[in-house]
Amino acid sequence: MNPRHFTSLLDISSEEFRYLINRAITLKNNRDPDYQPLKGQVLAMIFEKSSTRTRISFEAGMCHFGGSAIFLSPRDTQLGRGEPLQDSAKVISSMVDCIMLRTNSHETVTTFAQHSSVPVINGLTDLQHPCQLLADMQTYFEHRGDIQGKTVTWIGDGNNMCHSYIDAACVLDFNLNIACPSGYQPDPAIVKAAGERIRFFTNAEAAAQNSDLIVTDVWASMGQEEEQKQREIAFKDYQVNTDIMKAAHNDALFMHCLPAHRGEEVSAEVIDGAQSVIFDEAENRLHAQKALLEFLLCKR
Repeated sequence: MNPRHFTSLLDISSEEFRYLINRAITLKNNRDPDYQPLKGQVLAMIFEKSSTRTRISFEAGMCHFGGSAIFLSPRDTQLGRGEPLQDSAKVISSMVDCIMLRTNSHETVTTFAQHSSVPVINGLTDLQHPCQLLADMQTYFEHRGDIQGKTVTWIGDGNNMCHSYIDAACVLDFNLNIACPSGYQPDPAIVKAAGERIRFFTNAEAAAQNSDLIVTDVWASMGQEEEQKQREIAFKDYQVNTDIMKAAHNDALFMHCLPAHRGEEVSAEVIDGAQSVIFDEAENRLHAQKALLEFLLCKR
C-alpha cells in the first residue's frame, strides 16, 4: 500500500485537518510520558535551509513519542554531491519510518514522495509551508474556535506562507483577503484553485477591514537577502501596525511564523501587543506536528 504523504494542505480533507487540530490540542493539554506510539521508529530530517522551530519541534515530538530523529544536511549526505533524488528517496526510506524535508525547491519534496516507501512531510519549500498552517490554525481554534466562515487577512509577500494560507482557506472554508504590492502576488494557479474565497487589495488597511485574523511574514525570505533594499521600498506601505489592527475586529488575532523583523513587516506595538499570539503559535508547531506524525505513522 502506498504511504500517506503530507506535501501540502491539499493532501488532507477538511475533516482530517480539524481532526489534526483537535488532536494537537489534546496532546498539548494532556502530556503523557508513558504514551509512546512511535517507540522504535525513526524520522529522517533533511535540511537544505536553516531552522529553529521546524527542527526542534520535529525532533522533540519524536522524542516525546518514544522515537528518534536523524538530522541530515547536504554536507552530511550524497544529496549535496548530486545523487539523484529518486535514488536518495528509495535508499533513505528503506532505512527509516518517515522523512521530513525542509528544502529550497518544492519539486524536491514531491520527487521524494513519488519514490519513498514511507510518509514524506513537507517541512518547508519555496512554494508551501503546510506544517506552519497546522500550528496557526490550532492557535486560532484554541483562542477563537472554528475558523470556518471567518475572514483572514494576509499582508505582505505572496510567498510560501501565503500559498499555504490560500490552501487552508480552501480546506477549512474561510475567506482570505490578500494585500501584496505589485509584482509580489502569489502563484496564479494556487489562487485560481481557491476561487471566490480569495480577494485582492492594493491597500493593506482596506484588506484588514472586519478581519478576524491578521497574518504577515518577513519581506525578504531566506535566499532573498540580496533583494532586501528593493523589497523595503516595495513593501513600505504593507507594515502591520496599530492602524491595521484597528481596521480589523476588536478581538482579531495577529500571527507571524517567525523569525520577525520588528519595525519592518510588523511594528513592535503589534507583535508584542495583546492581540499577538506568536508564541502560542510557535509552541504549537510541536503539538501540531506530533498530531501529524501520529496520524501518518499510526494509521489513524
